[in-house]
Amino acid sequence: MTRITLTVNGEKIERDVTPRTNLADFLREDLALTGTHVGCEHGICGACTVVIDGQIARSCITYAVTCDGAGVRTIEDFDDDPLMEKLRHAFSAEHALQCGYCTPGMLVAARDLIRRGSAGDEDAIRTGMSGNLCRCTGYVGIVKAIATVAGDHDVSREEISQADVLGPAPGPAAHDSLQNIQRDAVPPAAEKRRKERVAAPTLASPSDANVQTGEITQDGSFTKLTQTITVNHPRNAVWDLMADIEKVATCMPGVSLDGPVESNHVDGRMLVKLGPINADLKGEADIIRDPENWRGVIDGKGRDARSASLARGRVEYELAETDEGNGTLIAVSIAYSLAGPLAQFSRGAIVRDLVTRLASAFAQNLEARLEGREPDQDAQALDAGSLVFSVLWDRIRSYFARLLGRKPG
Repeated sequence: MTRITLTVNGEKIERDVTPRTNLADFLREDLALTGTHVGCEHGICGACTVVIDGQIARSCITYAVTCDGAGVRTIEDFDDDPLMEKLRHAFSAEHALQCGYCTPGMLVAARDLIRRGSAGDEDAIRTGMSGNLCRCTGYVGIVKAIATVAGDHDVSREEISQADVLGPAPGPAAHDSLQNIQRDAVPPAAEKRRKERVAAPTLASPSDANVQTGEITQDGSFTKLTQTITVNHPRNAVWDLMADIEKVATCMPGVSLDGPVESNHVDGRMLVKLGPINADLKGEADIIRDPENWRGVIDGKGRDARSASLARGRVEYELAETDEGNGTLIAVSIAYSLAGPLAQFSRGAIVRDLVTRLASAFAQNLEARLEGREPDQDAQALDAGSLVFSVLWDRIRSYFARLLGRKPG
């Protein structure tokens, strides 16, 4: 058991919890806050959506122990919230609920969407709410209800700007650009916890495989994964190439730079297609290299203005000689966090398969660069939807191969 202290709906709570107790079960069973519903238990349906330190999150895939020191708000805490009151009335007027099981998560997510100024039209609302599933309504009433409240200028300009909770609080021009989002001060304990989550990823162990994906773990809102890549070139050559960030960027599908590296800082973007979501993550990264230990660290963050998806991550790599100095093993550790619609595609099994394919593409393009060839042009656009289809197709083939007693081809 682990003793945790957190603030839930404005009340300080101290409890002993097991390391594997998820936040949804903790809220429902320990605190009797049953307004947080549990549906899929995989972070997909959104019924368990709550607010943690001002950010909406899936409580069914968040361990309670990682919320030590955090502030949590559930649907029960919004009884007197002006924006939530308008949403409740709109949901009722537009017949946006039937069985009501998804409704608490829908309301919490819809409130967040409007507060971020990301509910400008029907397409934006459908995209922003795509992580909350409803099996009853067909979403028509839900979209109308959110659009009705989002169109209320009093809500957009006055009540949101005066809100006293943490998290995204759009200013007057929020509907024109997410760059104008204002954030209230984050508690020092919460900010310290966020930095610690990505402070020291563990590097993968050496392997003879060309690409080997290791363990995927969850630490609060951050997912950590380790992998190794082997290329058939000496370590010195690989290290020199890794110093040319512009060339390395062309090896990663969907990544491009907006300019040269200046003072170990670079601006760039990553284009991602995931089902109905086309995300153009514009961001920045800081780069640190340690020649004595053949190590490097890249800290980055990005935001897609259209879908309001956010990404933060830290990549740490180390080069080791292999094949008597004729090859190089690149051990990589990645810690990342996704928020918004893209977060709905971050399930462990899918991530593991996708990362393996992305790592393979990176290894092939890195080999091409080392040999003086241009990387595969397909690397310039990451269509993760096609990768997901490839993952599913491979699994279907494997299933029928096992059923027929054959080895997968």
